[in-house]
Amino acid sequence: MKKWLLAAILIVLALVGYVAAGPYITYTAIRDAVETKDTAKLSRQVDFPQLRANLKLQLDDYMVRRAGPDMQSSLFGVFAVRVASGVAGAAVDTMITPAGLAAILEGRAVVHRVAGDTGPDPYRPARPTNPLRDPSYRFESLSRFSATVPGEDGEDITLVLTRQGLRWKLSDIRLSEPARDALMRRP
Repeated sequence: MKKWLLAAILIVLALVGYVAAGPYITYTAIRDAVETKDTAKLSRQVDFPQLRANLKLQLDDYMVRRAGPDMQSSLFGVFAVRVASGVAGAAVDTMITPAGLAAILEGRAVVHRVAGDTGPDPYRPARPTNPLRDPSYRFESLSRFSATVPGEDGEDITLVLTRQGLRWKLSDIRLSEPARDALMRRP
């Protein structure tokens, strides 16, 4: 009887340890996939439908706040915000693919290139970096975990992982104001 109880306790402790270590393992897998440009490995760590939905909500909220109360109260303003929301949603659908997400996570320079802000030499190759280095980790709840990575240009990026059963997947990327500005200024 004692052997069964001890075995059950060990199994429960191992399971709890695995679930607790899961977001760190997933974040490391995401970072390694971005560094090696392995989109297949990256796609296994991402919940794409949830990520697209969360980014669309972020951009919709951003547009409504940028429009201001005067624009929101007019019929034309509501129509314009609705059209812009549809365009932003289509952009998110286009960009949030395994290859597009890898490019975005590769560095904020990609966001600036998409926005047309290429600097003095658009053909200069980007220097290799480890864009997901030195994160600060935080459990937000038992099934939500965030990793905030400081950007070189002051633009922090927060990756949010959610637990789905025993696995953790990337489900949200919290964009900073400058990153949202860059995405909204797309040509």
